[in-house]
Amino acid sequence: MGNKIYCLLIFFIGIKFFGQDSDTVHKNSFFIAPEIVVGKTGEANTGFPDTEIQKSLFVSFGVYTTLTGKNRSRLKPFKTGFSLGITDFGNIEKLGLAYTLMPFSEFKIFQKYSNRWSLDLGLGVAYLDTQFDADRNAFNKAITTKINWAFRSFIYYDLIKKDKINWRMGLGYAHFSNGHTRLPNQGLNSFLISLSSSIGNEPEMEKIEKVKDKQKKRFSETYFSFRTGIGQNVLSQVFNDKKEVYSIALSAGKILNKRIKLGTGIYYRFYEHYYDHIKNDGQLISEQVPEFKENPYRYATNLGVFVNAELLLGHFGTEFELGINIHKPFYKIDWQLSQGFFFRGEYTKLGELDWYYKVKRTVSSRLGIKYYLINTYKSPVNNVFFGANINANLGQADFSEFSIGYVYRLKH
Repeated sequence: MGNKIYCLLIFFIGIKFFGQDSDTVHKNSFFIAPEIVVGKTGEANTGFPDTEIQKSLFVSFGVYTTLTGKNRSRLKPFKTGFSLGITDFGNIEKLGLAYTLMPFSEFKIFQKYSNRWSLDLGLGVAYLDTQFDADRNAFNKAITTKINWAFRSFIYYDLIKKDKINWRMGLGYAHFSNGHTRLPNQGLNSFLISLSSSIGNEPEMEKIEKVKDKQKKRFSETYFSFRTGIGQNVLSQVFNDKKEVYSIALSAGKILNKRIKLGTGIYYRFYEHYYDHIKNDGQLISEQVPEFKENPYRYATNLGVFVNAELLLGHFGTEFELGINIHKPFYKIDWQLSQGFFFRGEYTKLGELDWYYKVKRTVSSRLGIKYYLINTYKSPVNNVFFGANINANLGQADFSEFSIGYVYRLKH
């Protein structure tokens, strides 16, 4: 399942770049953007290997996209495409190199004050050639698998803008992890600065913005949505085999100007690892929560509420979700096992049930990319989407997931 999700992301990359509708891609707008990135890799765990300056080289390929026909609204041109990159985390021997393939979307921000600021969001896959090894690399608990999720968020400022080249500086954050499909998985987090040049023809804003006044009016649409998904995760380093997580969610909200989708809803999840651990009277069950054995199914479930925001870009959506867990009783056992220390399969110390545990138990988050069968700018009443997501307890990965869903949109 984990590798299938990564393959799905690669499929998204291809259709995102080559599958744009003819009425949304601005002609002669292809660009290429080489980028040099430097920064610092954060310590993932106690005793983490020493690191020098993190260095990356990225090359991005993309197009400027705007609405040129009946689908026009207040939308400004934005960029979509994919990036190829190589990253040296500052310690080749212990952390190695990362080779990244990542789709991205970029759009203008702070336009009321300046036309030089942009926000770039990317979510893709990365191959890391060096992993945790209990004998040879025991202090790198950040990465345990070769194939991992890769996420980047950058704010760019245009330094020098000329006809076919745009020099700019960026400030951003990057994250690599396997989505809790194998432990340890503390993840690699970095804060970065960059210098890049975007080479290509940028659409002329004056011509694009000449639309009728009535087409410029702000508007919103109400939507209702349902999704179901299947994911995978592991329980701890002792119980490190992959098992499924099944989920469903209902939500409703508003779509603003065909670009921003805001909503709220409820989710339900069933963890196969939790269920099996209770049924098999696994570690800590009889000692701490014997009542779980009376109803394993109930205590292996998770129920919560959430709010989410999604950036809609034609057939694609980039989604972020923040939730509150109302019911997740097994997480007490999960935390103690996954955060504990063990020797030869036996725990010598369990994870402490401190304030940090309480926050992680309460707050959930979700990040992912969607592909919609029908271009969202056409305001279809009915639409279907496919998604690849990483779900987390606050910022710590919980499980990786593939989902399918349906959106019903009321006519505005």
